[in-house]
Amino acid sequence: MRISVIIPTLNEQEDLPVLLDSLSKQTLQDFEVIVADAGSKDDTIKIAKKNKARVVPGGMPGVGRNRGAEVAKGDFLFFFDADVSLPPDFLEKANKEMQERFLDLATCEFHPDSQLKLDEIMFRFANLSVKLNQDMNPRAAGFCIFIARRLFERVGGFDESLKLAEDHDLVQRASKYRPLRVLESTHLNVSVRRLEKEGRFSLIQKYFKVEMHLLFKGNVKDDIVDYEFGNFAKKSENTKWLDDLEKKIIQMEKAYNKLSGPKDQPQDSGKKPSKEKNDLFEKMKAGLDTLVDAFTKSPEESLASDKKSRADAGKAKKSKK
Repeated sequence: MRISVIIPTLNEQEDLPVLLDSLSKQTLQDFEVIVADAGSKDDTIKIAKKNKARVVPGGMPGVGRNRGAEVAKGDFLFFFDADVSLPPDFLEKANKEMQERFLDLATCEFHPDSQLKLDEIMFRFANLSVKLNQDMNPRAAGFCIFIARRLFERVGGFDESLKLAEDHDLVQRASKYRPLRVLESTHLNVSVRRLEKEGRFSLIQKYFKVEMHLLFKGNVKDDIVDYEFGNFAKKSENTKWLDDLEKKIIQMEKAYNKLSGPKDQPQDSGKKPSKEKNDLFEKMKAGLDTLVDAFTKSPEESLASDKKSRADAGKAKKSKK
């Protein structure tokens, strides 16, 4: 057998069926599916078995991936998370490209299952970061790592002592023997559920903290940020200022798209923009200014500024009355 697909899960009854369905439609069918479950309380295991996946006991992502690899029969291990989905020819193209390029370690581009421009920009940046760091600082997200079994076993698999970034650690150790490369023939789609539940900018803040820890202190062996595995509830952290900022930007984007109309419609020529559009452009400019402030001021400064703005707005309303 050429490929073993390994999926760590925890309460994934909502998203797992989408991935399993996309796997059932693959043009290449010489593969097995292994679900390493960390004790789901929902129907995750039932769904996996119904779709003929092999289910083994799992744990945190690194633990689950290792348990899956231990029983895998394939020459190559394809690690996915439950909230991704694949084009029908994904495995065929990935397998062919890895053979033609003699790759033992690879990842691929990942696209958001979202129409928001904000998500597109964030994912473009993430993909670009992976590509630019292939040689100097190789890294790959755990939801799309493809590695030869012999290489995986040579480096000892995922480090189960790590709390976060175990995926980056595996790639960096493996890349000492074989280079990481980004596949050019295909991509996968990723759910934006974590972005929506935790907040896009709140999550960026967490990732940045982890990156700084990796850069200056090394691997993450302690809980330096709250980062839940599986299908989780939204955190109740003091990041309201970032969540409010995100909501404002998304609202403006949706309003702009509504005013602009379908992309295939010809644009007006020789006409002055309506007052409604001018007002919207001014709001978008103000939103961009707020975004700059958010990343140049501390949270405390931003909260103080927000309180002052609300107070000023309240005074203005009273004066009108």
